Amino acid sequence: MADLNRRTILSGALAGFAGAAFTQAQSPAWAQSAGVDWARFLAGSDLIWRRVPKTWYDGPFLGNGFLGSGIYAEPGRNAIRFNVQHSQVQDHRPEFGSLFGLARLPIGYFTLEPVGTITALDWRLDLWNAELRGTLTTSAGSMGIRAVVHSVRSLLVVEVTPSAGERAFRWAFHPARAVSPRADPVFGKPPPAGYTENPPAQLHSSGDVELAVQPLLAGGEHVTAWREVTRGSTRTLYTSVVWSHPSKTAVASARRAVRTVGPLSSLVREHQDWWHDYYRRSFMSISDSRLQSFYWIQLYKVAAAARGGAPVMATCGPWLEPTPWPATWWNLNVQLEYWLIHGSNHLELDAVTYALDRFRQNLRDQVAAPYRAGSYGIPRTTDMNLLNGAGAGTSGFALGIPGQASPTPEVGNLTWALHNVWLSYRHTMDQRILYDVLLPLLRGAINYYLHFLTRGSDGKLHLPFTFSPEYGENAADCTYDLALIRWGCATLLATAPHDPLAARWRDVLATLTPYAVDANGYMIGAGVPFAKSHRHYSHLLQVYPLYEVTWEKPENRALIEKSLNHWISFEGALQGYSFTGAASISAQMLRGAKAAFYLGELLRRFVQPNTMYKESGPVIETPLSAAQSVHDMLCQSWGDVIRVLPAVPWPDVAIGNFRTQGAFLLSASRVGGRTRWLRVRSEAGAPCVIRHDIAGDVVVRDSSGRDLPHRLVSPGRVEIGLARGGEAFVHPAGDRPDFSVSPVPGDSSAPWGLP
Repeated sequence: MADLNRRTILSGALAGFAGAAFTQAQSPAWAQSAGVDWARFLAGSDLIWRRVPKTWYDGPFLGNGFLGSGIYAEPGRNAIRFNVQHSQVQDHRPEFGSLFGLARLPIGYFTLEPVGTITALDWRLDLWNAELRGTLTTSAGSMGIRAVVHSVRSLLVVEVTPSAGERAFRWAFHPARAVSPRADPVFGKPPPAGYTENPPAQLHSSGDVELAVQPLLAGGEHVTAWREVTRGSTRTLYTSVVWSHPSKTAVASARRAVRTVGPLSSLVREHQDWWHDYYRRSFMSISDSRLQSFYWIQLYKVAAAARGGAPVMATCGPWLEPTPWPATWWNLNVQLEYWLIHGSNHLELDAVTYALDRFRQNLRDQVAAPYRAGSYGIPRTTDMNLLNGAGAGTSGFALGIPGQASPTPEVGNLTWALHNVWLSYRHTMDQRILYDVLLPLLRGAINYYLHFLTRGSDGKLHLPFTFSPEYGENAADCTYDLALIRWGCATLLATAPHDPLAARWRDVLATLTPYAVDANGYMIGAGVPFAKSHRHYSHLLQVYPLYEVTWEKPENRALIEKSLNHWISFEGALQGYSFTGAASISAQMLRGAKAAFYLGELLRRFVQPNTMYKESGPVIETPLSAAQSVHDMLCQSWGDVIRVLPAVPWPDVAIGNFRTQGAFLLSASRVGGRTRWLRVRSEAGAPCVIRHDIAGDVVVRDSSGRDLPHRLVSPGRVEIGLARGGEAFVHPAGDRPDFSVSPVPGDSSAPWGLP
């Protein structure tokens, strides 16, 4: 009970921290981006439909981290589908593994069925207000449509105002079979022996509320409730989904959710206020209008898919579709999904820190019994409780046990996920994250590795065979694992230098075997060269995102360059996130044009009309990670240095409230290819070192115009004495710039969607 109380307190502390960070970020006058007409600015990134969307990949999408709706034509029918899915709805039969017995379960969908034949539509996904609106035209008339998934309630609201000829349109709910989406025959993934689908949903009425009650064989249920309200000629559908397990308590909650909604105007105002506050927390504008729009759609998408207290995003977020990936993937997907929340100043979306803390006992229980004491690990795939169940995906947790080890022992996934937690700590300097979550879990993740490091005849520590995601071949001294061990031990020593295990960590750093390298660069591991097309950059983590081997050290440059070029030269298996990784590594190399080229290839070859992504099925990590690649071009803050606009190929750039490591909020302006000014505010009083490209002498002043103490470390690098709550303005000597943040001129481009 003491441990449960500690976790409950921590969860509340993290939630409280998010609120505190929001208040701090909004309070300074300079942080308001006063030059931004937000509604008008974001309208330039709205998705537009003038053709009927037909799939998940080209339709509008709404969500709040829990409830999600993807909207497109009902296949083979004269109707529009509004999917109803929920990130907590899953099965609870661990004996069938995470991909079947613990898989996310489909719920169902509504069809909007008009009187006449659909002939045209004109829709806009309004980012500023997070709503879909427009018209649907038929042979019998037209329907005005407005739809939202409420920002903080489990509520899908669809308002339809029909013309006279369409007043008899109807809604119909179609419950889905409660079976793992992986069981779809199109994927060729047969379920385990004995696996059966859950019983059909039960449809019934309760007064003016309709209910679809889905019982589960393992106990519990999920319930979809809906109610239609008519005001004049306008009909409004209210829909809610509630999940409960193991108890069956969802019916009353779902019914109450659609009956106690209050006036629609108040509901919409509450929804819009949340989104307006959300967007104002940071700002970014660049000369490339299409990439700029793409970026803001990702900011919308991540808030529609994530909340700090929601389940860690599964591979397709809350918008579940038939997929071979109906779980949460920890060998790349999770890490990439959440990177953009740090720079964009949205730590309130950090479900990774929350989940790893809340379910840490499961991280221990799934380690093989001989190594369980003091160790933590995470399987490749889990449900929302970080459980894998039986079967495939248990990674390396039986490593070293004859007959029990996984054929693909993927050991490093928890350590890599904890790098995300470390980023949350570094971007906030919140000691609760460091001491209550990061240190105990990272200590346990490294402890697991320590069981298997052995001293060779060369005096170096070596690893047995492990698996580099997702190369397809095991290797001793796997580069993926060595990089994570080095990062983990260095981080532990930097933050807990007096820990009883500190001497062991120092020994590991001093004697761990070097990375295997050949004429083409970094290898997968000892004796395993990089010799075939491979979508994953698991053998390059030491370069990015761990920044252990960096371009700033000249002796590393040749190895980084040939490793990147060799990896990306094998076309066959490359996927979208291959290009986001190449873009971010190029940004570290200060090659903005090359980074932009890789992002351009991503958009041209992989990103779908609505900015979603396809890889054997619906997945969302790659577009979200592309937003982080943009961040890496605009600002890098690794190694205790804030690098301002380090790799920007665009002549005009404006950023506001960009959150950096050290808990700084950065704003900057670039006009005509020249950085005019930068502004930084300290939330934690951490050392402030800035690398910039302002030519000539610079002035460093506080908000009152007084000179701030500073030291020129080297040309273009300045150390500023900045206390907690202090802010510094840096600009060329003799200039008096306007420090307001506002959109920059852009080129013209077609909007996303189906314009």
